[in-house]
Amino acid sequence: MHSQLAPFLKDGVTFTERDSYVEFPILRQSEGLKANAYYFGNAEWAEEYLTYCHRSDTFKSRWEAASGDWTDKVVVDIGCGPGNVYATLQGKPKQLIGVDVAPKSLELAGKLGYTPVLADANNLPFKSAIADVVVLNAALHHCENMDSVLKEAARLVKPGGVLVTDHDPQHSAWNYKGLGKLLWNLRLVYYRLIGYSFHKTSDQQKWGLACEIHHQPGHGVTREMFESVLEPHGFEVKVYPHNHDLGREVLEGKTGKAEFKYRLGHVLSGRNPSSPNSALTLMCVAKKVNPIA
Repeated sequence: MHSQLAPFLKDGVTFTERDSYVEFPILRQSEGLKANAYYFGNAEWAEEYLTYCHRSDTFKSRWEAASGDWTDKVVVDIGCGPGNVYATLQGKPKQLIGVDVAPKSLELAGKLGYTPVLADANNLPFKSAIADVVVLNAALHHCENMDSVLKEAARLVKPGGVLVTDHDPQHSAWNYKGLGKLLWNLRLVYYRLIGYSFHKTSDQQKWGLACEIHHQPGHGVTREMFESVLEPHGFEVKVYPHNHDLGREVLEGKTGKAEFKYRLGHVLSGRNPSSPNSALTLMCVAKKVNPIA
């Protein structure tokens, strides 16, 4: 595996070649990082995630429109988990590198065709401008410092290349107020009473919530964050608010309709549930247009 990575690595980086992935040192083991490593390192939970999450036809349509054809391209998938994005999109990239902190997920990603790398997304071992496509799907909100991870991802994109993020909660949609926030808190009380929500066990719920660091009221990504981080580095940035039921129509400016519980939360928070600011997710499609930056 190291031989596949060698052309893309910084000079002098140290690593350990494991059975199913290449491991680079992580200098700061934060609580959030440990939670992600534990949750996505659980074999059963990782396989469930691969089977059921981000595998829909609408996801595939949206991502094909955003990231383009991967044939003969160098692709880096940061926060790849067990490999959902490539499992759904397929294709024949020249090189497909998956980065994560969970060994079991990396093992599953390797079986799909990724060259799996265990590394810190804040400090990647790769040279700059190596990738035609860099993707972060449902990844930023799992990181304490979203700006730092986004900036590091941007460093990898070649001039003419593209960076795509999706499935991170939009701050304005999750910033519940008044009765909306009360309803959200009562929901959590209900989950505690029954032991767990959509997870199979209370332990799975506990670690699932622990690793989703910015997926809660008052947290999330914003258009301003994407523009302020990426534009100074030579990117043309387009941000698309959307709910989860649309495909390539998202890139035409359509947002779709959220589930009833989210629409109710918006109404009780005093905002229009059909507004782009109420859409659950932001997709960012950023093209590197300035070779100097």
